[in-house]
Amino acid sequence: MAEADSGGVRSVQRAVELLALFDGEHPSRSVRELTDETGLPKSTVVRLVHTLEQAGLLWSRGDGQLVPGSGLLRWAELAGRTWRLPEEALRRLAELSAASRGETVSLYVRQRNTRVCVARHEGTRSLRHVVHVGAEMPLWSGAASHVLLSRADRADVAAVAARAPHEGWDELLWERARAAAANGWSVSHGEREPGVSGLAAPVFDRSGRLTAAVGLGGPTVRFTDEAVAALLPSLTDAAQVLTTLDCIGGTA
Repeated sequence: MAEADSGGVRSVQRAVELLALFDGEHPSRSVRELTDETGLPKSTVVRLVHTLEQAGLLWSRGDGQLVPGSGLLRWAELAGRTWRLPEEALRRLAELSAASRGETVSLYVRQRNTRVCVARHEGTRSLRHVVHVGAEMPLWSGAASHVLLSRADRADVAAVAARAPHEGWDELLWERARAAAANGWSVSHGEREPGVSGLAAPVFDRSGRLTAAVGLGGPTVRFTDEAVAALLPSLTDAAQVLTTLDCIGGTA
């Protein structure tokens, strides 16, 4: 039975990984592409595709291309309702952006070894940080990541740091996560991309569980020590309001 369970879990994981190959840049894929990208035998890919088609999660377009299936529409609508913030929360994100003189505000949650943007308020600066809702970013970098890891144990942080393209990132990430826990906020400069900075604070639920990180992002030249100090009260106030609303992942 354990062997069957293991095989079943592996099949589910493979199916999820196959679906993940469809994105904004690749809205359609051929079986050949899926085989090349996954490295799986073609027979395995064909079997997975057939199963996903039966479940409505993939659709064969008739020209040799596969696209996300109509069965995902119901889930997409549900996810949109679940993750959309209430008006009060959206207003606070807008106010935070205004207080920062037009920087982009983003809200992130942790998803395994990534952080996912679940809400944002677009900045008004000509040169600004662009993050789209649903975008996955590496958890090993950035102020929001430090915050999301602020309650993680050493082994968890080490596993995340192992994905970084830098030597010795384990110790550095652990120190920054610990600092975020102690300070209640974190700032980063050029960790993932040179010239880009971030400032983030934690959001909790009513039980005190860390659920998200709300952050400001923009060019490093605008995130001086003085600017960060001036922005912190507005940032932490916004994080407190989001905590009070307890709306991350839905309110029902």
